[in-house]
Amino acid sequence: MIKKLRIKFIIASAVSLFVVLVIIMSSISVLSYNEVKNNADSILHILAANDGKFPDMPIKHKDKFFPGGFQSQENLMSPELPYETRYFSVFLNSNGNVSMVNTGKIAAVDTQTAIEYAQIVMEKGNSKGFIDDYRYIVYTANDQTHLIFLDCGRSLDNFRSYVFIGIAVSLVGLLSVTLLMIFLSSRIVKPFIENYDKQKRFITDAGHELKTPLTIIDADAEVLEMDYGENEWLKDIKIQTKRLSELTNSLILLSRMEEEQVQIQMIDFPLSDIAEETAETFKSLAKTQNKTLKIDIEPLVSMRGDEKALRQLINILLDNAVKYSQSGGEISFKLESEKNSIKLCVFNTTDYMPKEHLGSLFDRFFRADQSRNSQTGGYGLGLSIALAIVQAHKGKITAATKDEKSLQITAVFPK
Repeated sequence: MIKKLRIKFIIASAVSLFVVLVIIMSSISVLSYNEVKNNADSILHILAANDGKFPDMPIKHKDKFFPGGFQSQENLMSPELPYETRYFSVFLNSNGNVSMVNTGKIAAVDTQTAIEYAQIVMEKGNSKGFIDDYRYIVYTANDQTHLIFLDCGRSLDNFRSYVFIGIAVSLVGLLSVTLLMIFLSSRIVKPFIENYDKQKRFITDAGHELKTPLTIIDADAEVLEMDYGENEWLKDIKIQTKRLSELTNSLILLSRMEEEQVQIQMIDFPLSDIAEETAETFKSLAKTQNKTLKIDIEPLVSMRGDEKALRQLINILLDNAVKYSQSGGEISFKLESEKNSIKLCVFNTTDYMPKEHLGSLFDRFFRADQSRNSQTGGYGLGLSIALAIVQAHKGKITAATKDEKSLQITAVFPK
């Protein structure tokens, strides 16, 4: 259990860090991309305001609307900008035919390529956007459609390099933190391991210490009954002694089953025969309580495991179903072999089974219906022991209810 807690702690830490890194990298990437886009749009606005070229002198525009409805606020053009910028433009007449192409400010694009880019942009119908590494703007002036393309290759390459380096550094950081958590988690959970071991040791030792006085008390009650005959006091002593012995044995068994180093005896045995033999013993009990028990067992199902423990598992599940089903209720027991697993299902109707209780059914001393303690007996340890048995066999056990008027417990074992 502690090992699983440690693994969950490491996974939770790694996933939390991963989510934080994704959010940070995504936010920075979006902001960086928007900066590239906004810078490109600012340059395109200047070109659009001057018919596809830079003005001879640095200009300052304040709240000026350019052709096409674009606005620039306090945009001061650097004197070096015209010499650093690579762009080309295509002008279309009112019929949509190319009237002029200007590729004098770029070497990577010829006239034919510029026309092809313009055709693609016109088919898209957007007024601005990206095509390859070129940011474009489309506007109308003097009954002509102007398309200006700005080369953003260098800025986009820098952006991509930044994102790649950021992802690489994030992954290295994530791996480093995960390795660090693996190293430190053993120290973090060490106090819990010590407390858990002490708790199990106390339960086991106290259980063994209680067995002797309980045996003596039961024997003394038998002797007194022989000397003085039966009476309600001796009868109550024997009943309570038996209940306390059962509780002690259950706690010791549960403590041993939860020990990770415990070695259960794995042998091949006919599970179908064991299941049928055990289930048949509950038929008469269910009938006396006006309940119906249906048994559906696939023949010749074999399993490798602890035969005694699996027999006890079936006993626990059927006993639980009989105890907590209402009068006139239905109980079913099913065993089947699937492709890669063996499934064991126990179903019973009940007065009320809230869905919020399903997650606690396998907790120690938990009872879904506290009002029936005196009627059903037991201590709420049965399903905890069932869970320990299934986990010791590398299986999985779950509880489900469809209508909150029934309960189905399913144990699945790998073949």
